[in-house]
Amino acid sequence: MMAPRGRLLGLGVGPGDPELITVKALRLLREAPVVGYFVAKGKRGNAFGIIEAHLQPAQTLLPLVYPVTTEALPAPLSYEQVISDFYDEASVQVAEHLDAGRDVAVICEGDPFFYGSYMYLHDRLAQRYEAEVIPGVCSMLGGASVLGAPLVYRNQSLSVLSGVLPADELKRRLADADAAVIMKLGRNFPKVRDVLAELGLDGRALYVERATMANQKIVPLDQVDPLSSPYFSLIIVPGEKWQG
Repeated sequence: MMAPRGRLLGLGVGPGDPELITVKALRLLREAPVVGYFVAKGKRGNAFGIIEAHLQPAQTLLPLVYPVTTEALPAPLSYEQVISDFYDEASVQVAEHLDAGRDVAVICEGDPFFYGSYMYLHDRLAQRYEAEVIPGVCSMLGGASVLGAPLVYRNQSLSVLSGVLPADELKRRLADADAAVIMKLGRNFPKVRDVLAELGLDGRALYVERATMANQKIVPLDQVDPLSSPYFSLIIVPGEKWQG
């Protein structure tokens, strides 16, 4: 008789503050025999830093090391193909533990299904193995909280936009938005700031780097150094205040 296969657990561990992990995610993390985590070469990783103090000596660590961390690659390399191949290989590594009957908890900064790397494993494995996803506090909510900025009032709608969008598309979507969160800034920051200025939204826009982390930084939009804006930064354009 075959041994039961392990469960795939996608654990959202929050935006950076170690106290923002949920009780359920913490319990499943401590119970899991294998803990997987995405990390850049030579780095420890933000998600791992959040949970490191909760790990048990008997747990097996499974680092899933990105081959690249930038979309700008020399020809003929394609970022999309390189990263897709990486997720294929990472899925094989995780599946080996699942097939041996070991649960694998894959941690994900923020929420697993909100720009989370875990989702690419889920897409590849969830139809073959039992999978459970534990939601986490995502970065935009962490950002809103540290900025003291209510996102949407009453019947307003919120647009979550990627800074990677072309300027014209970004402008169109922002012009139609009651409120917006712009993520994936980094090298896209100058383009995003120019679009906000064109729309007259730069006065409402709020900027934060590494929200809720120990090295969090809140900077006025017009004082941000475009060359130093990190990947873990975002801009919030709150909805117009409503006096309820």
